[in-house]
Amino acid sequence: MAACSKFGYGSLLGHAHTNGLLEHDVNSLFEFFGTKDFELILRLVWQATNVNKALKIRDDRTSQAYFNVRESLIKAVRAVHPEYADMEKHLPKMYHFLKCFDTVISLNYDLLVYWAITYGLNIYDGHKFKDCFLRDGKFDDSWQRMRKLYKETANTLVFYPHGNLSLCRNSVEIEAKIHASGANLLATILHTWCTGTRVPLFVSEGTMQQKITSIQGSHYLSTVYREVLTSQRSNLTIYGWALGEHDRHILNRMKDTGIKRVAVSVYGSSQAYCNYAYQVIKDELGPVEIDFFDCESPDCWITPKNTNQLVLK
Repeated sequence: MAACSKFGYGSLLGHAHTNGLLEHDVNSLFEFFGTKDFELILRLVWQATNVNKALKIRDDRTSQAYFNVRESLIKAVRAVHPEYADMEKHLPKMYHFLKCFDTVISLNYDLLVYWAITYGLNIYDGHKFKDCFLRDGKFDDSWQRMRKLYKETANTLVFYPHGNLSLCRNSVEIEAKIHASGANLLATILHTWCTGTRVPLFVSEGTMQQKITSIQGSHYLSTVYREVLTSQRSNLTIYGWALGEHDRHILNRMKDTGIKRVAVSVYGSSQAYCNYAYQVIKDELGPVEIDFFDCESPDCWITPKNTNQLVLK
């Protein structure tokens, strides 16, 4: 939100409704499955069309529904997601902030964190960001080995527990990351979706249980959920997260991981949010020390390097 007001969109589905992008059949699918998650509906209809093709079942209605969901998602993402050129000026500060942590957990499915870490590819400061995807685009199940220093002097591991626009899966559920330069990444992602050979892997909306169900249906997301979130750590920084009821499963997974201190960003000196966040964190993590800081303060970007720190964005 600090980088661009476009990130304030409340819902991809809401944008599609407001702009009349969905046909009647597609609206019926969202209602039938009781979800607002574009990715889920797209994947379900995509699988149905593939089954029909494999069995040589003629079904133009299902195919049309798939095309409409896909085109609506592409138009919604294109409309609400900022372009790389508009974000480029913010990347240096973001890069230097994120490199202060040994683990970054991005709860957003947009490309801002991805762009920040790829910005660092041209900064020769000895630090390396690793998202644990290999050169062939597949996730490394032995992600823990990425902690080891190779040619770098320090590193940060980055994970997306709700997926990301840059992640996708094919017709046999093989998951991968889409590679492209920062300036071309968004266009490459949308083009990949247009080919019909891949569908996106991200959990855009839904209740806590709906999100957990989606997570369990993905190898990558479930690995992050089971292994990364439950890894031992002593410090946690929460930046720009509302700690909504639908996302509390993230904190719950961190219980008993050894967290002793939590730093929480606050927007607009909201005492109400401080009270709410304090209670949520205590409920989920137990007796931990909690500090609050102003998210708009320049000093919040100056994080002393400490071991075993994690930031949730």
